[in-house]
This record gives sequence, C-alpha cells and structure tokens, in this order.
Amino acid sequence: MDIFQKCYDFTRVNEIMEEGTYPYFMPISDNNGPKVVMNGKDIIMIGSNNYLGLTQDPRVIEAAVKATEKFGTSCSGSRFLNGTLDIHLELEEELAKFMNREAVLIFSTGFMSNHGTIPALVDRNDIIIMDKADHASIYAGTVASTGTELKRYKHNNMEDLEKVISSVDHNKGLVIVTDSVFSMEGDIAQLNRLTDIAKEHNARVYVDEAHGTGVLGEHGRGASELLGVESDVDIIMSTFSKSFGSIGGFVAGPGPVISYIKHKALPLMFSAAPTPAATATVLKSLEIMRTEPQHRERLQYISNYMRTEFISLGFDTGVSKDTPIIPIYIRNDEKTFYFWTKLFEKGVFANAIVSPAVPPDQALLRTSYMASLTDNDLDKVLDIMKRIGKDIGLI
Repeated sequence: MDIFQKCYDFTRVNEIMEEGTYPYFMPISDNNGPKVVMNGKDIIMIGSNNYLGLTQDPRVIEAAVKATEKFGTSCSGSRFLNGTLDIHLELEEELAKFMNREAVLIFSTGFMSNHGTIPALVDRNDIIIMDKADHASIYAGTVASTGTELKRYKHNNMEDLEKVISSVDHNKGLVIVTDSVFSMEGDIAQLNRLTDIAKEHNARVYVDEAHGTGVLGEHGRGASELLGVESDVDIIMSTFSKSFGSIGGFVAGPGPVISYIKHKALPLMFSAAPTPAATATVLKSLEIMRTEPQHRERLQYISNYMRTEFISLGFDTGVSKDTPIIPIYIRNDEKTFYFWTKLFEKGVFANAIVSPAVPPDQALLRTSYMASLTDNDLDKVLDIMKRIGKDIGLI
C-alpha cells in the first residue's frame, strides 16, 4: 500500500471547491483589524481572535518595529541555547507579575505551550483527566505524554468529572486539564466546582486561558480570576495570538515547576525562540491591557449585544455565555458551507466549523468579536445574518 494513496482518495475538498462553497485558507490582502480585504472585497471580520483589537494599534506596531531594528528578524536559535533575548526575560517577569504567579515561561506558539508543558509534567505514573471539548493542542500534549493514562469526561459536566476521577487509581499523580473558555462552544468551564473536586481527590489543576486572558476578570487574567479560583489553579497556560495581538504562548505557575518545564519541554528546547517583534508586541499589549480597561469593557458590551440580538432573531447560539465567542449552530455541513458562502458574498467573514472539529451533527458558524468593531459594523452584520438565515430557513 502506497502511503500517498489516502491523499489521492481524499476528494472532499475538490468537491466543495467545485460547488463554490470552500471556506478555508482565504487570503487576506489588506488588514485594518475589523475590516479586511479578501478576493478584492471589503469584508467585516467576525472570525478573528483579535479580541482587544490591538494588532493594528500604532503603539503595538511601533514596538514591533523598534525590536526588529534592534535585534533583527529572528533569534535563530532555541531559548535553551543562543536564542534567549533580554526582552524574553522581561516579558516573563512582567507576565508573572500580571498573572500573580511565581514564574512564567514563554513559548513560540500557543500550541507548543500545551504540547511541551503537559508531556514535561506527567509520565507513566500519572493520570491526565481532560474535558472532551478541550483544544487540540491539549489533546496533542496528552498523546505525546508517553505511557500516561488518559481519561476524558463529558463536556463541562462536573458530575461526570467526579465519576471519572473517583474511578481512577489514586496512588498515581492526578491532573485535571481544561480550557477556561471553550473555543467553539464559547462557554466557560465550571472552575469553582472543578477545583473543589480536585481538592477532594488530591489532583492538580491545569487551565488553558487562551480565550480568557485579556477578556475575562477585573484585570483580564481570565476565567480563573472572574470566578475567584486563581489560588486553586496550579498551572495557567495562555496564548499571545488572541488578546495580545501577537503569536506565542506561556505557562505560569510555581517557580520550581516552571524551571522543571524549562529543562524538560522538547518543543521549547528544540524550536527557535519567539521573534523580537512578537515578543515586543506582547510587552506593549500587556501594558495597554493593564492601563486601558476600556478595550475589555467595549468587548464585553459587543459580546452581550450580539448574543442577545442573535437569540432574539431566533438563531441557536448553544451554551455560549459572557464571552466574545458566539456560535451559530446550523448542524449540517452543506448548509453551513452555503450559509458561509452567502455571508461572504455580502461582505462578512465568519468561520465555518464542521466535523471533525465538532461532532457531525454540530456544524456551526463560529463568530468572534473584537473591541474595535463599530456599532454600525455590528448592525450591518446582524441585518445580513437575519436575511440569510431567513432565506435558508434557519430562522
């Protein structure tokens, strides 16, 4: 059997392209945050994770340019060897202060943060217990944890978590791993109950705050801060590609634990360090996040407004609540692609999500919002969504 045969047999993409409804790998030729240009058309972007709208902030761009002028375009080496810059250390120190943690370690991507940290922390003497809806990077980290037992509980179901954790060998090390905000569903993990369960079973808690940092909590530290359980969460992981307007990720926790990860995480030790521009971008974004809460307040207003309006129009937004991620459930792949196509034709971009990213009967349009969208943008989106939704019989 030729290993390429599966590639030749994979025809679904070509079929969707021929139908004119292929929604992926769309090139952006100009980007002004909430407005982009795709295929020569002006498009309102409601599919980005640029939650605070900082990617186009002149202060952030200036910081990236200055760092590039000083350090060049690349570190050309891993953090472990020749790739650590003084601004990497500065960012780790500032993030540790911001997150109220002893130490922070930054990675070149958010995916690497989970894929490196989880296997570094656990081994064959441990058990990982994770939410079935956790991000692919978490699952990849568990798969890379050679010999570690993996258990999964029903999405955000604390009764099932309690059932699962009660059934495992408590002579092994236990860690519960969960997203704080689930990237497709837009709901928030029940961290109050989850941390209580962890205490009852002597388990550590690892929370991925990728979609919570900068968005939730009085200071923007995420769902853990919002729900008042920061002291009960052992490890916080987050990304720079959402609210921070950059690329990369980090883990925060006790000093000895972070030091251990620093010397054990293969994706950190064998990948090039974050670029000077990406690092300086995060430093400036963190400064803005700390001193200008109006971006977070505007985002919360937009999230509440759009969710309320979608529901009033009759759209199914599932269990999404209090976050800028609002799914529009269509529950059929072909109809989702068709809705996406009509939406794009009218000048709006959202993300078409079908299996295997979600179960086969849970196809949806993933809409997400940034603080820089105007009220006029929002109302235009709602009007277009309403007309298409009625045309296809969804509402």
